[in-house]
Amino acid sequence: MPVEEFVAGWISGAAGLVLGHPFDTVKLLGFFKGMSFPIASIAVVNSVLFGVYSNALLLLTATSHQERRAQPPSYMHIFLAGCTGGFLQAYCLAPFDLIKVRLQNQTEPRAQPGSPRPRYKGPMHCAASIFQEEGPRGLFRGAWALTLRDTPTMGIYFITYEGLCHQYTPEGQNPSSATVLVAGGFAGIASWVAATPLDVIKSRMQMDGLRYKVYRGMLDCMVSSVRQEGLGVFFRGLTINSARAFPVNAVTFLSYEYLLRWWG
Repeated sequence: MPVEEFVAGWISGAAGLVLGHPFDTVKLLGFFKGMSFPIASIAVVNSVLFGVYSNALLLLTATSHQERRAQPPSYMHIFLAGCTGGFLQAYCLAPFDLIKVRLQNQTEPRAQPGSPRPRYKGPMHCAASIFQEEGPRGLFRGAWALTLRDTPTMGIYFITYEGLCHQYTPEGQNPSSATVLVAGGFAGIASWVAATPLDVIKSRMQMDGLRYKVYRGMLDCMVSSVRQEGLGVFFRGLTINSARAFPVNAVTFLSYEYLLRWWG
């Protein structure tokens, strides 16, 4: 099993996060809040996504990353490989994402005389507190919504990227840097258009139980959210997600492609 894709995914994920974390956090509070933990975790998660995707595509098509430019895989194979990567990524991501969301949603003032202390002192304290108060399953709160979000959207993600690269690259050649940037950016936007409804539900499920339990499950969360806020609730954050997605995924794919070419 080639390991270059895992390493390239690791590095490119970290590069994309450095660029995109302020956009991600502005949905909640301040720039770069809780950034050190996501940098470490997203590198692992991105490594799983790109490594599993590339190796799944290798099993389906028997062609390496370098050979796929001359022998493009079918869109069905790309979609299936992307879904496989998204499914496994979701389970690796679930505890990390929960901790990130909890830390970013901390609204208690910091280091002000007389102000209450933040609920969580940091990532490790947050994980330990969730484990103690909510049990082992608490660390996977919102995991089903995350899995339903990432499995199909990662298929869409890679289809968009590979399709645009194929369309704007001469046959048998590697895509130019500009093509990779544009294809990666639009792949990110396409995936977030599909993912945002379940991302809203995921975030609400992850915050549920912080002080008291509101929802009986994911379906109850969806129904309650629609009743209280209408269907528009499922597209909350789409603008900032799209603004974040283009530069982050453009940089991610550019880093990934260059690393594989350098090692290849």
